Amino acid sequence: MIYYILYELIYGHFKDRDWFLVKALNVFQYVTFRTAYASVTALLMSLFFGRTLINGLKKWNIGQQIREEGPQAHIAKRDTPTMGGLLIITSVIISTLLWSKLSGLYVWLTILATLAFGAVGFADDYLKMVKQRSLGLTGRQKLLLQLIIALLVWLALYISTQYFQTKYSWNVSIPFFKATAVTEPSGVSYIGPYLYLVLIIAVLLGATNAVNLTDGLDGLAISVTFIATTALTAFRYLSSDARWAGYLDLTHRPEAAELTVFCGAMAGASLGFLWFNAPPAEVFMGDVGSLAIGGAVGTIAVLTKQEFILLMVGGVFVMEALSVMVQVTVFKMTKRTSGVGRRVFKMTPLHHHFEMVGWKESKIVFRFVILAILFALLSLSTLKLR
Repeated sequence: MIYYILYELIYGHFKDRDWFLVKALNVFQYVTFRTAYASVTALLMSLFFGRTLINGLKKWNIGQQIREEGPQAHIAKRDTPTMGGLLIITSVIISTLLWSKLSGLYVWLTILATLAFGAVGFADDYLKMVKQRSLGLTGRQKLLLQLIIALLVWLALYISTQYFQTKYSWNVSIPFFKATAVTEPSGVSYIGPYLYLVLIIAVLLGATNAVNLTDGLDGLAISVTFIATTALTAFRYLSSDARWAGYLDLTHRPEAAELTVFCGAMAGASLGFLWFNAPPAEVFMGDVGSLAIGGAVGTIAVLTKQEFILLMVGGVFVMEALSVMVQVTVFKMTKRTSGVGRRVFKMTPLHHHFEMVGWKESKIVFRFVILAILFALLSLSTLKLR
């Protein structure tokens, strides 16, 4: 909105006039400028409206429900306001609408996917509140709804490429292999739209559930989100700029340039939410926040051909998800073979294991943040290792 008013309307109409203030509006054409201000806008919105949201959640008795089998230290967190992810979603979307160029499909698709995954999380949080227990939607119900959203994302891409000449390649971009940056059907990494559907489902469901599993300690998930989205902001800008994409052998995605603004807004909103979510947390993001963040990050990775980079950018999220998968697999296999299920970890997700062995919550969060920074740096190192 700001872009259209100040650049398209005012600057476009008066650019031939020798007016200093009008000429200054030319800066709004640069995605870097708008990304910076989208970040600041989302941050300020989170800080300004955060206290109001917390008070509203308290008034409506929307408190966190704690797992009975969880660490005993978490009992004190019972009834802490949850569903704070509404603050993140609102800040990100409003900032994106204000500062982004909204003529492309990708921005709208990312916004809609974020809202859709957030709606699933909202339903889960709402049922937890109504039932006054730590389980809302069943696992199958959540997976089914997430699967439907992933199918709709693929369908939007498929229809847009078939009937509206939108540029989207069904090629997989693999880090360290510059040959996979080719976006033509003749490229070595072309897998076609139907096989790509499987990849989209894996990325979106994996990202949403991985972020959801990480959200278990004060400040953990949102800190990792800030680091991951900051790295994604860099990737989005570099891949959307022809000079940098060519120099670094990235898949050039000029149509995804405005997603840089979205990523910047997500980073800013994450910092703003961390102000209230830092230990001891005054509010939790809830599933409405974690599923929306995971859906947004996964959708951006799909649209910008960075599905495999996402594994490194969100390395902490991957660790948390893998710990659950390993725990469940080993338990079922040992129970089937010996009749007694054995566990690799004392409790999953992984951060709970470290709680059970005696690490303090703040130490776990800080150490996982260090790991998140290392993963982000590793992902950025792939830019020239091709």
